[in-house]
Amino acid sequence: MLIRNRGCVDFDVLQAELEVSRATLMRDLQYLRERLDAPIVFDRAEKGYRFGGSTRGRAHELPGLWFSDKEIHALLTMHQLIQGLEAEGVLGRHLQPLLDKLHGMLGSNDVAARELMQRVNIVAAARRPVNARFFELIGSALLERRRVQLLYFTRGRGSESRREVSPQRLTHYRNTWYLDAWCHRSEGLRRFALDAVRDASVLPQTAKEVALATVKAELDGGYGVFAGRRLKWAVLRFSAEAAQWVATEQWHPQQQTRWLADGSLQLRLPYADSTELSMDILRHGDQVRVLAPKDLAAQVAERLRSAAQQYELSNAADAARGG
Repeated sequence: MLIRNRGCVDFDVLQAELEVSRATLMRDLQYLRERLDAPIVFDRAEKGYRFGGSTRGRAHELPGLWFSDKEIHALLTMHQLIQGLEAEGVLGRHLQPLLDKLHGMLGSNDVAARELMQRVNIVAAARRPVNARFFELIGSALLERRRVQLLYFTRGRGSESRREVSPQRLTHYRNTWYLDAWCHRSEGLRRFALDAVRDASVLPQTAKEVALATVKAELDGGYGVFAGRRLKWAVLRFSAEAAQWVATEQWHPQQQTRWLADGSLQLRLPYADSTELSMDILRHGDQVRVLAPKDLAAQVAERLRSAAQQYELSNAADAARGG
């Protein structure tokens, strides 16, 4: 803000810097003082506008809130994080006015604020972009408690279907967005990946209300995004080498860990569907062993044998070609 940086600013200078009419500037000053409680006063001795009292350099104003320099830096950092998570720019676009205001509060010569946007790097691996129009539409329906009709692509079946749903919650998980909703076709809670939505429209009907405690109980109980009422418990044993990393990771809020005498780590956690869990187990290769249940151990073992067989066949083909 000009007044903050310069101490006392003449009305004509404010008008020239802001490139507004006299009437607009007068309205803005009145709005800042009366609606936002900004301590801006006219100093007759210096013939300019300044902050009254001892506020200069200490705090900055947003509607109803006061921020220090450090708090603004934290907000800018969070803005970078949101940009790394957003659905094809939609959140960043709506938050841009706030970002501009934060920069203005810090002043044009604040090097730390300018560099911050380049020094916070968010890496979104395997991100699945979401159509911004669908994200806004579903987000609005969620808040307005309206039903939504989806044209949804189910990857497992490779087919599209129309679903009438009552939005309950938006969930961000592993660099993509999901809609937790009551599906009126299947009469139950379901989780829909927003990147798999092919079309969406808001319906006039009021959304069915489901208690958030129920949503959490049914959709958050198992491992990852795969829900189910019948939970199983997996018991994994990680080598001493892998345990150094796994010990600091949260695979599930209800996980149980136990260090073993040889330095290895035992991890016990609930799951409803083994799809995502087995994928995460496989990324640790020979550094992990499934101790229970037997069907999960067999599934992981079969996947490892299949992967090894592909390499053996490839090596055999290369040898036959003399490669």
